[in-house]
Amino acid sequence: MTEQSPAYRRVLLKLSGEALLGQQPYGVDPDMLGRIARDIRDINAMGVQIAVVIGGGNIFRGAGLAQAGMDRVTGDQIGMLATVINALAMQDALERLGVFCRVMSALKINQVCEDYIRRRAVRHLEKGRVVVFAAGTGNPFFTTDSAASLRAIEIGADVMLKATKVDGIFDSDPVSHPDAHRYDRVTYDQVFAQNLAVMDATAVVMCRDNNIPLQVFNLNNEGDLIRAIMGEHVGTVVERGGS
Repeated sequence: MTEQSPAYRRVLLKLSGEALLGQQPYGVDPDMLGRIARDIRDINAMGVQIAVVIGGGNIFRGAGLAQAGMDRVTGDQIGMLATVINALAMQDALERLGVFCRVMSALKINQVCEDYIRRRAVRHLEKGRVVVFAAGTGNPFFTTDSAASLRAIEIGADVMLKATKVDGIFDSDPVSHPDAHRYDRVTYDQVFAQNLAVMDATAVVMCRDNNIPLQVFNLNNEGDLIRAIMGEHVGTVVERGGS
């Protein structure tokens, strides 16, 4: 009996900044950071090429402060820098586990990390390095979900894995509605038609139009990320085509 092989060759993992909070009210929980890094190490050891996009909401949310009066462009730029902080923290956690990792920023900040160049990013992946993409798209008004969709397309990822705090996509908020229905599979058109809370519209359209499947899973369920990589059905899968 042979061991099961991973279902994917190259993946893009999208983590929110809040995912790094763990049990902390602010910043980065070392325990949560370490657990995620160990999962990424194990995926990398399987021979799967893995890139990561991390948000910055655990440190700074530009849109929120823009509503309070801060210039939106300035707020978004500060938010992009927050993602660089998280990316460097993830790089450190991975390197302490013996994993080769590169942080690539959409903003020029090359005293602490590399500039994002698509061909170089692909080359890093081909050499077995984990690549963490920081600073979103480098532009204001675009979310890190949109950045993740863009990077997934650019590197030719087989799937985009979006980590959340719930077990997939529901027809209503499962926190406030315990009877909410969870979808096993939906199409991108259903996401729009039913206004399902998955990602912002720009990110969804990019995945749909470039035929990138999306798998939404609960990061708090230990082992679900590995199971998704192995092709097991966890969370909700979003893809093109009929239901």
